[in-house]
Amino acid sequence: MMRKVVSQFGEGPLQQKLSTGDLHFLSDAYSTNGGNGTGPTPHEYLGAALAACTSMTLKMYASRKSMNLENAVVTVDIERVNDVETFTREIQLQGSLSAEEKERLIEIANKCPIHKALAGEIQIKTQLVT
Repeated sequence: MMRKVVSQFGEGPLQQKLSTGDLHFLSDAYSTNGGNGTGPTPHEYLGAALAACTSMTLKMYASRKSMNLENAVVTVDIERVNDVETFTREIQLQGSLSAEEKERLIEIANKCPIHKALAGEIQIKTQLVT
């Protein structure tokens, strides 16, 4: 089961202190957007989630299939145009891999849980707690 993520006000105008379990990290806005730039923006965390999930999924799959995947470098950029978020994901596969293995790994990248969550239907349930 996934640990809950908690966000609360941090230092400065927009910084947020985030925690999940015993892990603590920050999020902030760029100084041009009123923050102090002390941590990744929420959109950067969203991109990081897709990038990390993709490379983890590729590593697990390649290991199970005994592929010679030495590294998967995943870069994600997010651009918003006309209320549409476009995720551009670039995957660099390093290692001695055949063309068929590379093709299969790209198919597997599209099966990572975060990719599936972002590409599928999403519901956000908001409730006020006291």
